[in-house]
Amino acid sequence: MEMRKTEARARADMAVPDGGDPAAEVKTALSGFVNDFNEFQSGLMSRLQHHEERLTMLDRKTMTYTRPALAVQADTELPHGKAFNAYLRSGDDDGLRGLVLEGKAMSTAVAADGGYLVDPKTADTIRSMLVGTSSLRAIANVVTVEASSFDVLIDRSEVGSGWATETGAISETASPAIERISIKLHELSAMPKASQRLLDDAAFDVEAWLAGKIAGRFIRAEAAAFVSGDGIDKPKGFLTTDKTTNANWAWGKLGYVPTGTAGDFSALNSADAIIDLVYALSADYRANAVFVMNSKTAGAVRKMKDADGRFLWSDGLAAGEPARLMGYRVLIAEDMPDIANSSFAVAFGDFTAGYTIAERPDVRVLRDPFSAKPHVLFFASKRVGGEVTDFAAIKLLKFAAS
Repeated sequence: MEMRKTEARARADMAVPDGGDPAAEVKTALSGFVNDFNEFQSGLMSRLQHHEERLTMLDRKTMTYTRPALAVQADTELPHGKAFNAYLRSGDDDGLRGLVLEGKAMSTAVAADGGYLVDPKTADTIRSMLVGTSSLRAIANVVTVEASSFDVLIDRSEVGSGWATETGAISETASPAIERISIKLHELSAMPKASQRLLDDAAFDVEAWLAGKIAGRFIRAEAAAFVSGDGIDKPKGFLTTDKTTNANWAWGKLGYVPTGTAGDFSALNSADAIIDLVYALSADYRANAVFVMNSKTAGAVRKMKDADGRFLWSDGLAAGEPARLMGYRVLIAEDMPDIANSSFAVAFGDFTAGYTIAERPDVRVLRDPFSAKPHVLFFASKRVGGEVTDFAAIKLLKFAAS
């Protein structure tokens, strides 16, 4: 700026001869200064605009490069999915080991001698197939645990109460009774096999095949155990619990109602046994109650009519909606016993309160290419347990005279 002022003075001195008008000299100098300042201001504004345009372009590029992914979860699970697929096909576990070392999948891989946990996609497929089938899972209380057992605390009594007067003494009331039920988790396993040639075929979806095989085996084993398991190395089924007539019911046993005829419904009033079973259950549990029976029993029950000739059974009006008996849902569980002398072929109750299934959320797979050459065995395992947790929530129908 000082240089420009000096140049302006020099031009003014050259334009005005010595002895000229001082006012004209000052006016000429100011005019030159203003022109130089305007030129400087215009150049500065041009440079600022250029820098602003460059910054705008950089911001647009940054926003483009840091745009959030549309499938963050898929991208996160992709490395483990590829590594798990490589392990299933060829036994190459370097990818899974690398994920553990890098800390990317600490919760989805374990030591090789114990097998590897299946990738999340396959695990979700297995879990959805288990839940979607006609087993007690559909109506029971299912919890996931990380321990080897699950404890349920049951408050099976009410705190005592009494009427009090303003001046009268208050007597001590009864204390509640707390029951602890421990559900042990047992190992459930399946071992499908496939030829190495089939695994080498890129068109073969090994993960979908494995998920289907594992789920099919687990479904059958679980469904049977939840109904009639003896509790030894498997869940304890609700039908193996001690039973007594509903009139003599006590905690620790399931109450039952007899049909009045050995091995069948009563010939005269067959529907009466179903009605008695419904109202043997407390009203607190009836709101969420479900009938459980197999297909043969359902075929006999759905023919029943009330005194006015109306069927007790009604099919679901929408696709996927369960059938109803006396307005309550019906679960067809093929592991329930057939109608026979002294059998408990029909159950009715609130199984969400009455039966609890505890399981670990992971499924492990161990690849064995040696035991069944030229086939490859896949040893899959998970841990699950089940037991009755509220003995008042389930009632049974016994096909017997008493």
